[in-house]
Amino acid sequence: MQGPDWQIGRMFGIPIHVHASWLFVFFFVTWSLATGYLPDMLPGLSQPRYWGMGGVAALLLFASVLLHELGHSLVARRYRIPIGQITLFIFGGVAQMRKEPPHPRAEFFIAIAGPIVSFLLAAGCMGLVALLEWLPAGTSVQGLTVLGALLGTVNAQLGLFNLLPGFPLDGGRALRAGLWAWSKDYYRATSQAALVGLLFGIGFGLFGAFLLVGALSGTLSGALASSGGWIVLLGAFLFAAARGSRKQAVVRASLASVPVRELMVKNVVALSPDITLEQAVNQYFLPYGYGGFPVVQDGRLVGVVAVRDVQTVNTSLWAQRRVADIMQTSSDEMSLSPDVSAIQALERMMSLEAERMIVVQDGEVVGMLTRASIGHFIEQGHPSGREHAS
Repeated sequence: MQGPDWQIGRMFGIPIHVHASWLFVFFFVTWSLATGYLPDMLPGLSQPRYWGMGGVAALLLFASVLLHELGHSLVARRYRIPIGQITLFIFGGVAQMRKEPPHPRAEFFIAIAGPIVSFLLAAGCMGLVALLEWLPAGTSVQGLTVLGALLGTVNAQLGLFNLLPGFPLDGGRALRAGLWAWSKDYYRATSQAALVGLLFGIGFGLFGAFLLVGALSGTLSGALASSGGWIVLLGAFLFAAARGSRKQAVVRASLASVPVRELMVKNVVALSPDITLEQAVNQYFLPYGYGGFPVVQDGRLVGVVAVRDVQTVNTSLWAQRRVADIMQTSSDEMSLSPDVSAIQALERMMSLEAERMIVVQDGEVVGMLTRASIGHFIEQGHPSGREHAS
């Protein structure tokens, strides 16, 4: 998603972000509730109170979207899928999963978790409304009743809408799970489910355009103009997201068919753990311009040192400190086998937020894989191993 976003907190260790577009829709929802829905449902209140209730309702609506995405995220984590962040934006929310599901059943359960949360919230809100009807009538009780009914209705609609079988909606992901289980081909299933998503996007766009043109021409009620405009935007979003998913499926399928050995840098420039930081900077970092190097001793990987590691040490101490003092000690996470697929390597890089991985075979460094080399392969459509890492 393009554009700025800001982290507003964490839930269950997952960063929660708000996209810039969310601010627009928050104020729009608040305005529409304060000037239309709430005065109709609760006549006789002051304007400041309508605006205050509208703002609270808008926040609760987005809290519902957040819980919907948390449902996806927590089930995904049960399958060891890292969650980069959850972002609230103009059309709801999205959980950034840094790894593909391991099997169709996992994909299905992750997909339906969000709608289940929405339906549970809807049931809870409607249950609250039913309880409030037993209390003596009053402004506060009426306000809670109206708010509960609104939240219950919206959560039910959110759950139902997301069950539409068009990728990337949750129903589309459930469809992908079924197609994946049937064809045994994850990327083909993604492409097919995304095609259905494209059709839904076109359908929403045409329906929204019909409402918009009808309202503007006077054939339909003028109140439908804004609804038509939103439906057109939603259709455009679904179409673009599904189209992007189809393209991504093609790219990922090509990466899944290419082993790391075909993309890795074979002539790796490595550092000794015993040289000083001054030597490392003057003899390696500055001449080569790379962001990091493997650290090798007796032909075996012992660690990795990056520019950011060097920058943590004051320049006046570079002549005294050794690479071994600041390097990231070697672990299984930072190394790859040359036989794993490029898509597996990319997923690991994303989960570790790493720019490069060391390729090791039988305990010896045989190459290095960088995000840049994977990106070049995607752009060129063929393996792009180079003589040196960048």
